[in-house]
Amino acid sequence: MRRIDALLVLMVVIWGVNYSIIKQAFTEIPPQPFNAMRLVLASAVFLAAIRLTRSRSGRSGSMSSVFFTPQPLTRADEWGLLWLGIVGHLGYQFCFVGGVARTSVSNAALIIGATPVAVAVASALLGRERIAPLHWLGAAISITGIYVVVGQGASFGGSTLTGDLLIMISVGCWAAYTIGASKLIARHSPLFVTGMTMAIGGVPYVALTFPQFLDLDWSSVSAFTWISLVLSALLALNVAYLIWYTGVQKIGAARTSMFSNLVPLVAMSFAAVWLGEPLSSIKLIGATAVLTGVLLTRLGRKPSAVPIEE
Repeated sequence: MRRIDALLVLMVVIWGVNYSIIKQAFTEIPPQPFNAMRLVLASAVFLAAIRLTRSRSGRSGSMSSVFFTPQPLTRADEWGLLWLGIVGHLGYQFCFVGGVARTSVSNAALIIGATPVAVAVASALLGRERIAPLHWLGAAISITGIYVVVGQGASFGGSTLTGDLLIMISVGCWAAYTIGASKLIARHSPLFVTGMTMAIGGVPYVALTFPQFLDLDWSSVSAFTWISLVLSALLALNVAYLIWYTGVQKIGAARTSMFSNLVPLVAMSFAAVWLGEPLSSIKLIGATAVLTGVLLTRLGRKPSAVPIEE
């Protein structure tokens, strides 16, 4: 396993565990204000890291492209950062959290499981990555496994229709963000692109959710919830997002996105320990299918990158 694969596995673990942690925290702080505070904290950490790497880049002489690149920021780059911040952080985060609050876990996980397919199809249509039949097969097997794991009993429409639609919109936002950022990451570091877009999207997010802060009883929030908020921001947003876009930079958007198929499996396993949710044989069969699909998408695949001239 290459280093980037190991980092992406770490990302999967962080995001999978994060699901149960924030689910428990939502019992004390509503989802949108909780998420707004996460974005503020994570954005502050990213901006501080960007400033630090830029100040040290001249003295060190060389630095990994994950943290710093000397390319100048063009007007096109500025517009790219703006729309990615709005779509990838304001749009995605708002719709995802709002959708989870309005639909069942099975529905949300099943819909989000289609994200790698959305990214792969969009990448192929845009000519960013070539997807071979074997890799399409792997994607189909992974999606089938996700359905086996979380799709049993999932129902669309009715009382969950609004939440289902919000989750579908969040999938589109994430796919657009992942593919759109691949062009910027060819010129600028994942740290810079992720940090700047998160800060740009976080400002309107906080403005939209600010009225909800006024209705909260802050004295009733436990120490565990505050710790959960800080760790969720630092690990799920700072560390995991940086790993995600390092993967996009190194091995392409479609291959990186396939690792998100593993997130429901980790979330399911951790929930069995943390929340006491049972693990059935049908879920283990689905997990095997997902892992097989991910393996197939890696066979014979060469990294693709957007030329820096673009």
